[in-house]
Amino acid sequence: MDKLIEKFKALSDETRLRIINLFIKSGQNLCVCELMDALKIPQYAVSKALTILKNADLLTYEKEGTWVYYQLNRAVQENKSIFTFLRNFLTDKPFLEDEERLNQRLLLRENNRCVVGIIPEEDLVKLIKEKIRG
Repeated sequence: MDKLIEKFKALSDETRLRIINLFIKSGQNLCVCELMDALKIPQYAVSKALTILKNADLLTYEKEGTWVYYQLNRAVQENKSIFTFLRNFLTDKPFLEDEERLNQRLLLRENNRCVVGIIPEEDLVKLIKEKIRG
């Protein structure tokens, strides 16, 4: 019962709920820089939220060189029900805007991996426009 309470406490924060939404809707493994750009929040806020979600067994991670990719922890049976429930209710405008920014950011991936890292927003917009054009 304590683990279930911990999961719902982890989901009681707006930033963490927005992050979980991006994992649920994208179905992707995501790195911190991609989440930063999608949510337009600083690295420390994303990292803190990811740690709480990971400690609640909602996320897992894997390292690839200097990159760390997080993903939904579907190994825990109760998570599957939680993720299904959230998928149906996280449909407000802010969640949709986050999803759109993430989808644009994911266009910059190569071989389904982040290669850009953290960059200023104006440079990010230019890179996305170039990728869309050509």
